[in-house]
Amino acid sequence: MNAIAMSRRHFLAGATAAATALTLRPGLSYAVDGDTLVVRGASDIEILDPAFQNGLMEEEIGRCLFVSLNRLDDVREGVNWKPYAASELKQKSPTEIEFTLQDWLVWTGDFGPVTAEDVKFSFERVANPDNASAWAYAFDALKEVEVTGERTGIIHLKAPSAAFWVTTLPYYMGHIVCKKAVEAAGGRFTTEVPASAGPYLIEKWVPKQSLTLASNPAWKGEKPAFAKVQFQIVTDDEAAALAYESKAIDYAKISLNTLSTYKTALPEKTSLIQMDGTRLSWLAINVNNPKLADEKIRRAIQYAIDVSQIMDGSYSGLAVPATGVVPPALVGHREAILYPADAAKAQELLDEAGVSGLTLELAAQNDKTSQLTCQIIQALLGAVGITVDIKAYDDGVYWTLGDKTAGDTWKTLELVLMNFAGGVDPSENLTWFRPAQVGVYNWSQFDSPEFETLYQEGNAETDQEKRGAIYRKMQDLMEESGGFVFITHETFAAVAREGLRPCILADGYLDVTRFSRA
Repeated sequence: MNAIAMSRRHFLAGATAAATALTLRPGLSYAVDGDTLVVRGASDIEILDPAFQNGLMEEEIGRCLFVSLNRLDDVREGVNWKPYAASELKQKSPTEIEFTLQDWLVWTGDFGPVTAEDVKFSFERVANPDNASAWAYAFDALKEVEVTGERTGIIHLKAPSAAFWVTTLPYYMGHIVCKKAVEAAGGRFTTEVPASAGPYLIEKWVPKQSLTLASNPAWKGEKPAFAKVQFQIVTDDEAAALAYESKAIDYAKISLNTLSTYKTALPEKTSLIQMDGTRLSWLAINVNNPKLADEKIRRAIQYAIDVSQIMDGSYSGLAVPATGVVPPALVGHREAILYPADAAKAQELLDEAGVSGLTLELAAQNDKTSQLTCQIIQALLGAVGITVDIKAYDDGVYWTLGDKTAGDTWKTLELVLMNFAGGVDPSENLTWFRPAQVGVYNWSQFDSPEFETLYQEGNAETDQEKRGAIYRKMQDLMEESGGFVFITHETFAAVAREGLRPCILADGYLDVTRFSRA
């Protein structure tokens, strides 16, 4: 554990330097300064196009620039939604959703009113396989959008889908873009938004430092509490805590190490937020890599990794081991894993496979928690004779590793420590492991026709007990493949200035348009 302790000091020193640099940035706002809200951004933007965005801060900025037919409430209030861009949104039949758009919604840049044609274009654009959107899965249930008037339409589904209301319509893939503007821009865009209709506009972007939003003067909906929102980009959780303590930001997600400290020594005039998380961390084992082709080797890795040690070393004992990809609060949660930690069993399987001197590369993001987890995995596999070479990557490079459009690296991956945001429906957590996601986000290359069949059955099933059984079986298939070691659904922790009421969604993302003063 000495190496881990040294790493903690190393990361803390780096975090201190990062926070110091943050406070020295020119023009930095402090602590709910007038009408400006300053929050942490965990990454910079690369693509703001809802059909092709990567997530993290892009999703949070997207909620400010674009609108969706409905939107979810703060997760702490339950899984509830309300109409948003739609003045009316109702189930006309089991496979038909009727909508009417707000009559005051308009696009920037003189592109006119937001229309039902824009809704049709937005949804069918993501769903179209020719566009290769990573978020097309969310529209699997979509047949077509019928335009019945300038601001009215009917969404036709192939089959009933309860998940469509909470995992498609209110999320980034459900954000409405301007058909005329996007087509004029060549069919897609990155950081230059051709037209928007949300409550904020981008005022200033300083790459890798900050992004500032200002109120959209054409917005006639519910007015946000803050005229401006500034995202200060702080990628490291420890640096974010130090920046918060220096009053450089008003709200920040924090690490569980910081949470442990704040439970006994909370900064003054601060609200501490802690809740069960839906963000999943797991070890992906590439089942198609020649080194890992033997199922006995993959099973040995599963048995060798004692996740409880990761909970203590990486999460300060404030998280619990995952039993699958579906968290305890959702239907389909499993009570236990199939292959619990057993170093002797792991060694036995390696001996049966005739393997010795095996060296594997473990790819991961370069944040503190990921690196600590990698070191523990390295030690646990080392104890059974497997040497692990840890490779740390910045976000921009990391997310290309398993992407088949970015080269051939996805074919040669061995082990990858992964971390995904979860949703409010189990289908959202399971969709990433379908056969079509191989070379996209399914980096284990788990390719199961049975899994795909069960996924479709689960989406169409309305009986919750039957649905739960389907999703538990799907997770059994994942674990049986030897392609996964489930680690945890990360406990979510954040801090906010006293008097600030944040709006937090199920995956820990923010809706800053609904931050308010308490």
